[in-house]
Order: sequence, then C-alpha cells, then structure tokens
Amino acid sequence: MQPNFENTAIAFELKSDSQLERAYFLFKMIANEPLVRIGTAVTNFAIKAHLPVEGLIRATVFDHFCGGVNEEDCLPIIDKMYEKGVCSILDYSAEGKEVDNQFDFAMEKTLEVLDFVKEKDAIPFAVFKPTGFGRFKLFEMMSAGLELTDDQQAEWNRIVNRYEKVCKKAHDLDVALLIDAEESWMQKAADDLVLQMMRKYNKEKAIVFNTFQMYRWDRMEYIKHVHQLAKEEGFKYGAKVVRGAYMEKENERAQEKGYPTPICKSKKETDENFDAAIQYLMDHLDIFTVFSGTHNEQSCHKLIDLMAEKKLNSNDNSVWFGQLFGMSDHITYNLAAAGYNAVKYVPYGPVRDVMPYLIRRAEENTSVAGQTSRELALLQKERKRRKLDD
Repeated sequence: MQPNFENTAIAFELKSDSQLERAYFLFKMIANEPLVRIGTAVTNFAIKAHLPVEGLIRATVFDHFCGGVNEEDCLPIIDKMYEKGVCSILDYSAEGKEVDNQFDFAMEKTLEVLDFVKEKDAIPFAVFKPTGFGRFKLFEMMSAGLELTDDQQAEWNRIVNRYEKVCKKAHDLDVALLIDAEESWMQKAADDLVLQMMRKYNKEKAIVFNTFQMYRWDRMEYIKHVHQLAKEEGFKYGAKVVRGAYMEKENERAQEKGYPTPICKSKKETDENFDAAIQYLMDHLDIFTVFSGTHNEQSCHKLIDLMAEKKLNSNDNSVWFGQLFGMSDHITYNLAAAGYNAVKYVPYGPVRDVMPYLIRRAEENTSVAGQTSRELALLQKERKRRKLDD
C-alpha cells in the first residue's frame, strides 16, 4: 500500500500547536540563507566564548532536531513515536573529538545504548560515526596507505579494538549496528575496518551495517565489489544508503588539491545513482539488508514499488526507511501508518557538544533545493487544518 505523504494530520499528530508553530518558525528562519550564515557564526562565537546561550538553543533548534541531552531524556519522545509505529535510533551526536579518553567515552556510550536497545523494541538499531572512535587524521593516513609510526600504529590498534568491542557486543545481543560514512579521503580505512567486522559478525545475518553515500560516483562499483566479497566469503552485508552530507567540503577540497571531485556532476546523477544502488541491493536480498536513509519522496515510492514487485510484506525485516528527527515527518509517520519499517534518527548529547551537528543540519537544509520549502508548505497546510494561521 502506497502511503499518502500529503496527510499532514498523520505527519504532525504528535506535535502540539505550540510545537507546530515553533517548527514553522524554525523552517522559515532556515529558508533564509543569509540568516543561517549569520546565525551560525553568532552561535559558534557564543559557544566558544561560553556565553549563556544554551537555554535559548535548547528551547528552539535543539528541542526540534534532538531528542534530549541523554538517553533518559529521549525516552518520552521515543515511546510516543513508537505508539505511532515509528522506531528510533539513538545517535550520540557529539562531534570532532581528538583525544583517546573522548573516543573511549563515545565507545562506552555506544555500548550503553546497545544495552538500552536490547531492552526496547522501539529502538531496533544502534549507531556510531567512525571519527567518534578515532582521530580523523589517522583514518586519512590509513586511507592514503601512508606508513604509520609505532605510536600511530598503537593508536590505530586502539581504534580497531573499539570497533571490535562494539561490534562483538552488538552481535552477542543480536542488535543491528549502523556505522555512518564520512568524508571520502578518510572513508577507505573506515570501509576496510567495517569489512573486517562483517567477516566476523555477519555470518548468519546483517548485524554490522556500512553506509554508502551515493553522491559519490564510485560507490556503485564499490557496492558490486563488496557483494562479490560477501558471496565468496559467506557473510551478510548491512547496507545503509544515503545521498550524502559533505558535498561542499568534498568539492572544495578536490578543487584545492587538484583532483577530480568524487561527487556526481548533478543532483540528477546523484538521484540516479541512489536509485541504482537500491535496485541492486533489492535484487540481492540473499546477501543485503537494506536501510534507505532518505528525505526524498520519489525514492521512498520507488523502494515501495520494488518491495511489491518482490512480493515482500510492508514490514519485511530486510527493508528499512529512515529519516532524521525534526525533518520529513510527512514521510516517516505516513510510512509507519501504512505498515512499513520507519525509523527516526534521534540525535542527543550535551547542547554544546551537539551544536556542530545542528549547524550542519541548518546549512544542509539551506543548500538542499526544495527541502525547506516542502517542510514549510506541509507545516502551513497543517496550521490551516488546525486553524492556527488566522
């Protein structure tokens, strides 16, 4: 059954009138590119200068895009969403850490979340970012095949051990674990490390998931490559497919360093690449479990059609749809209402630590053509339905 993404009553059912108004206000702000740039600069400055802005951030942008400051804080919203058939993924979103004790802390957080997930049907996955577990620079060196010093090698071994601990626990608890993708120049080392874990822990089913950013034109070839490996070596592959989150950074670096950009030439090519990946994964469900992370309605409709073609039930465990908390509620809640496996990524963490994540959200919304205007149109439609726009 195709969900109706125009149904705003279902999409915003959990939002009170005041929350709906706040969302409308926020997206109106995000729609204004100069305002986002100024707001970002001011926020960054205020946080670095330790000005007392946390209360304001918490009451506006934080509470809209994040579940809370810790796991317990997120529980009420997780339970409310689950009543509507929407699952959650708790994403500890502190970014850009540089030292070992912070990486150990992120690992401990992920281990805690795995315990938490085991107890809650509402949370079917855990997640972490590669650079949550180790220094970006080291992933970059490994990806480039550079020689490591003894100290660097010891540091890399600690990263491998963190991956090992978390993946082993996920396997022992039978909880799926998503590993995010990051910038292309550090991704090879992250991909290789994930493969190492999959060989060990995905023998019976997909426990460990890797992420493919399909705005990279080389990813389709890589998907075929890992498919071959999984077939030959007898392991399953969890595949999370997204369009990608670092486009401007990727293009700038390629230009600066004089190599061809890894990013597709156009939005159209990215969309075609995304669709091709989903088609390929769906054609090989004997190996792949598919997690489609998208805010694109067309992509959701296409995947639903493929499920119907393959005679899969809407809630078949091999296909999941995911969106970010605070965005595209019309997709998530209407998918859930139609019986599909729909999940919200729920970021959480101390306000100060989560700010880089929030700033990226605002900037992305500004740069993705049509995303913000679509959100605004739907919020306005619901305000009309509730007679709030008088």
